[in-house]
Amino acid sequence: MPEAYEQENPLQPLQEITEALNSGQFVHVRRLLAKTAPCDTALLLESSPHKTRSKLWALVDPDVQGDVLEELSEDVRLSIIARMEPEHIAAATEDMDDDDLGEVLRSLPEPVYKDVIEAMDSQDRDRATTALSYQERSAGALMNTDTVTIRPDVSIDVVLRYLRLKGELPEGTDELYVVDKDNCFLGSLPLTALLTNMPDAIVREVMDEECEVIPISMDESEVAQLFERHNWISAPVVDDQAHLLGRITIDDIVDVIRESAEHSMLSLAGLDDEEDTFAPVVKSTKRRSIWLGVNLLTAMLAAFVASFFETTLGILPFLAVLNGIVPSMGGVAGSQTLTLVIRGLALGHINETNQKFLLTKELAIGALNGVLWAILIGSAIALWKWDLTIGLVIAFAMFMNLLAAGIAGAVIPLVLKRMDIDPALAGNVVLTTVTDIVGIFAFLGTATWFLI
Repeated sequence: MPEAYEQENPLQPLQEITEALNSGQFVHVRRLLAKTAPCDTALLLESSPHKTRSKLWALVDPDVQGDVLEELSEDVRLSIIARMEPEHIAAATEDMDDDDLGEVLRSLPEPVYKDVIEAMDSQDRDRATTALSYQERSAGALMNTDTVTIRPDVSIDVVLRYLRLKGELPEGTDELYVVDKDNCFLGSLPLTALLTNMPDAIVREVMDEECEVIPISMDESEVAQLFERHNWISAPVVDDQAHLLGRITIDDIVDVIRESAEHSMLSLAGLDDEEDTFAPVVKSTKRRSIWLGVNLLTAMLAAFVASFFETTLGILPFLAVLNGIVPSMGGVAGSQTLTLVIRGLALGHINETNQKFLLTKELAIGALNGVLWAILIGSAIALWKWDLTIGLVIAFAMFMNLLAAGIAGAVIPLVLKRMDIDPALAGNVVLTTVTDIVGIFAFLGTATWFLI
């Protein structure tokens, strides 16, 4: 077992590297980094401020820099690559898998990308061109070409001898792919079948002809759902003519699932899922200011609606104290629905056939919540102010806003999805605008009608 995993605290080696770096023991740091797994080196880089990160990267062995780059988030990777010469980037990406090579090159600014391509040898340049020819976030962008193929008319014994001659199998191999002379996919031969069948058995007789394949253009989220449903370790990727192009392995799918989860979580706060935690202050401020500006516009819109009722607030100033209750309750109720619908869209649970049922269900939930909380809050306010009319006014406004929140929370992500806008990124802002405006208008409008 590697030394790094024998420690009681798995982060202890990283802490030791940081302490050695801070004390100027650069030779010791280089030795420690040589013993550290690329994924842990990437974690250390992502956990370090920019100045420390530059020193660490200079001490990383050039032979493993490509492995480390594969593990880094896009923002951190770009901050490091920005300080590298094109020929050094080309050398670092030399041994990368095709999917990781494509991901790294796509993240580069165009001028840098062109210089890196020119610095590559012809073989790597061809690999890069092929990897970049597939659409981003598709099965083609995820796949590797390191497949082991066999013919259907050979015996198990021949296959075993062939594998012994190869000496090793690609990482994550759980099955061999059976193809014809034109490289068309015919089926798969699981390693379990290879080891448990008689040596004289023919591949065609024992192979799995029902093996599912992944089209080259399939979206990565759909690929992840297939892996999750079928508990695959790997799966073959084919083109429209059923030619075998490569395979996707579970380690790539884990990255897709993790990135999707991070994206959903951070997008709700208006943040980029690839944002560097230790990015420069000005850069982070610019990114966050965009959504703060959007939020300001929506808040001003709600304030504009409230301005129509200045006279009412002047005559009945106590309404200003109660005015925040209704929009707040609507915002919470709408966020609950919004989050569930976004999750359903991400998991593929919501489609054209069940959207009507979903909207009906959320309408019913909004109505029931509206009745329940209208009675509770209306009664509490009536007893507090000793005025039944005020209680009825806020009860009606509460009912209307919770009803609107339930509908908006379900409809907004569906509409944004059809418009090819990320619901996780924009849904919360739109929902807050709806619940604020409906809440203010329903409460102050009803108060104006009945109390003045």
